Amino acid sequence: MPKKLENCYILTCNVSLEYEKSEVNAGFFYSSSEQREKLVDSERKFTDEKVKKIIELKRKVCTEENGRTFVVINQKGIDPPSLEMLAREGIIALRRAKRRNMERLPLACGGQAVNSVDDLDLDDLGYADLVYEQSLEDDKFTFIEGVKNPHSCTVLIQGSTDHAIAQMKDAIKDGLRATQNCVEDEAIVPGAGAFEIAAHVHLEQFKRTVDGKPRLGVEIFAKALLVVPKTLLENSGLDVQDKLLRVLADRENKHRVVGVSVASGDPIDPAIEGIYDNFLVKKQMLGLAPVLAEQLLLVDEVIRAGKSMKSDGGMQG
Repeated sequence: MPKKLENCYILTCNVSLEYEKSEVNAGFFYSSSEQREKLVDSERKFTDEKVKKIIELKRKVCTEENGRTFVVINQKGIDPPSLEMLAREGIIALRRAKRRNMERLPLACGGQAVNSVDDLDLDDLGYADLVYEQSLEDDKFTFIEGVKNPHSCTVLIQGSTDHAIAQMKDAIKDGLRATQNCVEDEAIVPGAGAFEIAAHVHLEQFKRTVDGKPRLGVEIFAKALLVVPKTLLENSGLDVQDKLLRVLADRENKHRVVGVSVASGDPIDPAIEGIYDNFLVKKQMLGLAPVLAEQLLLVDEVIRAGKSMKSDGGMQG
């Protein structure tokens, strides 16, 4: 069986291509070796007919003129005789594929999964530029690349330790979720702390129009927004106060969108640098902040249960 094919038609199916014992226990008696061979041939005939229908489809769609090849991915089993028949035709046959992969293959390659080999047509087939088998450590994987208009894909992650792999998985999930939010919101906001800095400057100007105790609340909220740029600067090992004052001064003097650079701490334009945040995240942040503050103010007393720090006995000399 080939290990690598190019310009492949892909048939995804859920059809048993192996000899299966009947559910009814039955016995057969034969008086000669010829009768036994006929019995074996009749048992194989049903399975071989299904394999031949797949081979007929392959010969129909794969010609010398178009240079196409053929791949079969089956959720059920394929016995050695059937594998041999397919291999003679230059077909890659994969058996016992996982159900989740069978659901994703039509989304990635096109075509549709079939439960019968009767009336197979070109519309049932997917397509990929390259299908090959590769060994990674002790496991073998089959890669399908060069698909058209995919709606599903697989991300291969490799790392030296389980902790490194877990970090990469979390980063990929966060990136995909952020992309999904961006598409659903149809809006984005400048990142690098630019939104929080702009909101802080706006609230500092707004508090001048407020009298009494509410003015103090506006001031506290404005200062709380600076936690994000402060954290960015602190995680970068920079002088938080010095760099933050420079960024705020640049924002107030030039009246432009300003974020902080995690490399130098200098003011930057997030749009030019390509740094954005999700609109939904900022919206939820502003909505949850006053709600959580109100809930905390409703707490009258906190009872902490734990082991007492005082010893039962006194100091013994």
